[in-house]
Amino acid sequence: MATLQKIRNHGVLLLVIVGLAMLAFILGDFLNSGSSFFNRDRENIGSVNGKDIHYTEYEAAREQLEDVYKIEYGRSDFDEEMAAYIRNQTWELLLEENILNQQAAQIGMTVTVDELSNLCIGEKPDQNITSRRIFAGADGQFSRENLLRFYEQLFVNEDVTPEMEEQMAQYKRYWLYWEKVVRLNTLQGKYNALVQSLIKPNSLDAKYAFDARMQSAEADYVFRPYYAVADSLVSVSTSDAKKIYNERKPLYKQTPNRSLSYIEFPIVPSEQDFAEAQQLILSLEQQFRTTDEIALVVNVNSDRMYDGRDYSETTVPAQYKEFAFAKGAKVGDCTDISFADNTYSIARIMDCGYSLPDSVELKAIAMAEGQEDAEIGWVRAEVLPQNIAEKALHGKRGERFTVEQGMGEQTFEILDISPATPKVKLAILERQVNPSSRTYSVLYNQAKQFIVAHNSDTAIVEAAKREGMQVHPQYGLVSSADKIGDLKSSRAIVRWAFEAKEGDVSDVFECGDKFVVAVLNEVNEEAFRPFSEVQAELTAEAANRKKADYIIDQLHGATSLEEAAEIWGVPVLKAEHVTLAASRFGNQGAEPAVIGATLAQEAGQVSAPLTGVAGVYMVKTTAKNTQEGEFNVEQEKQQLAARNSYMTSYRLHQILRDNADIRDKRINFQ
Repeated sequence: MATLQKIRNHGVLLLVIVGLAMLAFILGDFLNSGSSFFNRDRENIGSVNGKDIHYTEYEAAREQLEDVYKIEYGRSDFDEEMAAYIRNQTWELLLEENILNQQAAQIGMTVTVDELSNLCIGEKPDQNITSRRIFAGADGQFSRENLLRFYEQLFVNEDVTPEMEEQMAQYKRYWLYWEKVVRLNTLQGKYNALVQSLIKPNSLDAKYAFDARMQSAEADYVFRPYYAVADSLVSVSTSDAKKIYNERKPLYKQTPNRSLSYIEFPIVPSEQDFAEAQQLILSLEQQFRTTDEIALVVNVNSDRMYDGRDYSETTVPAQYKEFAFAKGAKVGDCTDISFADNTYSIARIMDCGYSLPDSVELKAIAMAEGQEDAEIGWVRAEVLPQNIAEKALHGKRGERFTVEQGMGEQTFEILDISPATPKVKLAILERQVNPSSRTYSVLYNQAKQFIVAHNSDTAIVEAAKREGMQVHPQYGLVSSADKIGDLKSSRAIVRWAFEAKEGDVSDVFECGDKFVVAVLNEVNEEAFRPFSEVQAELTAEAANRKKADYIIDQLHGATSLEEAAEIWGVPVLKAEHVTLAASRFGNQGAEPAVIGATLAQEAGQVSAPLTGVAGVYMVKTTAKNTQEGEFNVEQEKQQLAARNSYMTSYRLHQILRDNADIRDKRINFQ
């Protein structure tokens, strides 16, 4: 009872404690459940008009595009440049897809399932399907039979072995990619056609275009260039240049960017690396000369693999030509160890004294009913795939042989074969001298110590210059850049530049065969290029405007070319065949305003002083010519519509892209 009484006495306190515990539990549950939302936001690689693109979506699209290139070009891996290209293509495709889908959804435009099916596997498939080599027949042309067979194997045939599953999955991704491309291209075509149908040339457009084409003029003119006026004769202030900047500020729109400088520390072999490579090949020399397991010795120790290929005098490495085809050369002969281009090497003759053709003429035999055989023509031995070369070069004229190719088999017929020429098999043991891990460590520490010794942006740059090191500038670096200058594997520097503060010095980056240290010089987050960046060019333009006023004031109301020529001290020049389509006026450059004024005034009329691109003009139109021709309004409209069609599509694409709210967060992921 005493215990119960104590609980009653502290009831309010207990209620508060229990309430706080329940609140903590509820808040904890909310935060835990909400963490997936916040995490997902951090996992978005970007967005288009508020629609997020999740990293997994991007990665799936990138892997799909990789499969496309692997199948299209028969590649299994990609170098750094190709991998970067695929990443950028993936991003661009996702942007285009999202922008177009959003626009189409607003007006209810779509590509139906039946429409897409007809475009992909119908009687007349889309060009993106028919141009794929994987669907080509023996004659190299598109084969609908091959297309349907491919499609059935992927989506109809259920007899798939476990060994085939991964390959089939890859080919499915390949097909779905092109299906998506066909859909997007079709949707884009519909959207473009709709917009073009709303933007049609009218009768006034047609008449203007006809007159512009038919009319031309001849003119006399005088010209005073801006450079003829000394800069000291005009006064240009910062506000003059800033006025022009404000007039055309939209032209200076920019993507957030960075400017930096970087110093390179080449990664090169040390003297010890050279000595060790030489010692290794010396230790292998005797075994290389005598072993019966040459493929094992070479392929374990050499930078050049032994594959038993047949070398001719034109395909053998140049340094071994004289040795391999020397009179009296025999199996087992070896060269001495040689050194060139940072490489130690030795060669041994494995077979000689035999001959094989250098090339063969082949025909691919049709493998399906309705197809035709395809003449391949002459193919050199060194470019033939190994499985084809083994049978083709050892066969006879008229023989047929079958090899595995792609997802099936292909039979070839030998139409002709070149005369046999001397061949030789060489085993080549090569060791290129590369920097060892020890050398990497020494050079890395040197770069690291350079940072420690000169731990500010200005100190590092000054020290590099004192030591004769080149300081490389990089301006206008955007977050989507794949690399810095010509540096390999330098995407990490781009990421650093967008995380660092102005004046920061980077750590040491390994970029291929160089260590690199960077300094962040400038951070530009503004939507427009700052005035300071364009001030010099705008100041020059402002000076030309002031010079134009100065030149015009010199005329003191002169009304004839002769008066102006005398005042300016220049000759009267001639401009022939002046038209709106002309790119030049007389002997000058592009002067659209002067051309327009010349055509607008009547014959015999003298213009007021005209401010041009390169100077000030006065023009007298001496003659106006009109070609004979009948104005056909409908024909002119058709010509204008055809001419505008391409530009409308391009401009529409650019407008949609410029007006889209694109958030690119790839810098956080790659």
